[in-house]
Amino acid sequence: MCKKLLQERAAGQRLNIIIVAEGAIDREGVPITAEKVKNIVVDTLKQDTRITVLGHVQRGGSPSAFDRVLGCRMGAEAVMALMEATPDTEACVVSLDGNQAVRLPLMECVEKTKAVAKAMADKQWELAVQLRGRSFARNLETYKMLTRLKPPKSAFDEEGRGMEGYTVAVMHIGAPACGMNAAVRSFVRNCIYRGDTVYGIHDGVEGLVAGNVQVMKWSDVTGWVGQGGAMLGTKRTLPNQRMPQIAARLKEFKIQALLIIGGFEAYQAGLQLTENRNTYPEFCIPIVIIPSTISNNVPGTEFSLGCDTALNEITEICDRIRQSAQGTKRRVFIIETMGGYCGYLATVAGLAGGADAAYIYEEKFSIKDLQQDVYHMASKMAEGVQRGLILRNEKCNDNYNTDFIFRLYSEEGKGLFSARMNVLGHMQQGGSPTPFDRNMGTKQAAKTVEWIIEQLKIHCKEDGSVYANTPESAVMMGVVRRQYRFTPLVELKKETNFEQRIPKHQWWLKLRPLLRILAKHDSTYEEEGMYMTVEEGTGSDTLVV
Repeated sequence: MCKKLLQERAAGQRLNIIIVAEGAIDREGVPITAEKVKNIVVDTLKQDTRITVLGHVQRGGSPSAFDRVLGCRMGAEAVMALMEATPDTEACVVSLDGNQAVRLPLMECVEKTKAVAKAMADKQWELAVQLRGRSFARNLETYKMLTRLKPPKSAFDEEGRGMEGYTVAVMHIGAPACGMNAAVRSFVRNCIYRGDTVYGIHDGVEGLVAGNVQVMKWSDVTGWVGQGGAMLGTKRTLPNQRMPQIAARLKEFKIQALLIIGGFEAYQAGLQLTENRNTYPEFCIPIVIIPSTISNNVPGTEFSLGCDTALNEITEICDRIRQSAQGTKRRVFIIETMGGYCGYLATVAGLAGGADAAYIYEEKFSIKDLQQDVYHMASKMAEGVQRGLILRNEKCNDNYNTDFIFRLYSEEGKGLFSARMNVLGHMQQGGSPTPFDRNMGTKQAAKTVEWIIEQLKIHCKEDGSVYANTPESAVMMGVVRRQYRFTPLVELKKETNFEQRIPKHQWWLKLRPLLRILAKHDSTYEEEGMYMTVEEGTGSDTLVV
């Protein structure tokens, strides 16, 4: 630890943070305390050191959007489990595995927990890590690798060249979203750790055509994990007519694999490159898309980088708007969210913020539906509810826009309640990425490197050239229920509504009835849980780090 701190100081870093778990112990089972760590740093390095004990501060604060939605889903699933239970039904634990609600036998969970404690008491550290699950072990190894100050010497030969020698590139296409930088950092360091060369392409397709490409070093991505936006720069420009110039640049830099991090435009760009492989052999390389957009409108995945941060921004803003009218009696807020034609933000933010209604493009509504919601709001006000919240997706309806809904509620609510309107705009894109987006970007990029190396070993020829022209060599890296999945782009094409830029099937639509039930509307919610054993649960690479 002290050696690493010295190296970081020598590299110019003036601040170091050491986190000590309250139950930390060394290999001999002796407790490791914050005071002990401080004394070692002070005595060995003579560096000024301070201790901060977080304590119960970690328990407080407003719940995140993810925690609120998780509570709603788990509560609904628990009700379903109770309704289905019989006197002979085994007690279960309702949990979330990736994006799949699951029911685990209670006693198996207890036995697993006791097994971990016993392994640690017996000083069988590797066994304790294994009992935590494969996902935990992989996350631990990824963390150790990413927090190195520099790559290991074994990754390079005597002349400083990478041992593996593969040349890969990373770029952004589309709007900026939180989590992009965490993914780039993880990708760059995972590749360098293996001894590969990584090119960073600035400003998307335009930057590639202009030759704005640089070799990424280990230290170049230091501190990127907590940065919002896109440090490499990103633009929405698609390849289209620039295919010859793009092919020439890929050939010039001898790029053998390409990672594109971005939104729907990144997906479209990947498709265009794949469909032009027969014309341009330079595109016959492994191509991976990591979806990164606040709209969460990319097919082949249930979550995109940035959508969790955007949800937290919307939820926090809604909380502030409600708080601003705490002393105001009977007021309804009409709030417009982003997302294009995708209603993910409006729906899930509505569930997290306790909205009374959320209007989206995917679920058609008429003036009668609006009128019914106004009457429903009036009846709730009569029962003592003081404030109402209505969310509207920006493109849910061309005619029933935000101003129209605001005027409708204002007119129909005269004498019962007043209405206010707020368009959130680009505030939803800003902010620091949430731990969820940081961890997901880090893990997705690490898995992407593994996939790319597997593909290169299959398609790389003896002369070092790569020719990958199979559908499986151009994929979308997505989260699908309980696992990370690489889906060929050509398969996703038939699952996509290109006119509205949304997938034809979206998992979160099943949360719509839950939103209406919690707002005291009549609706029917279908269970999503599945019964499984603890062994089945720990065998998969789950989403949560």
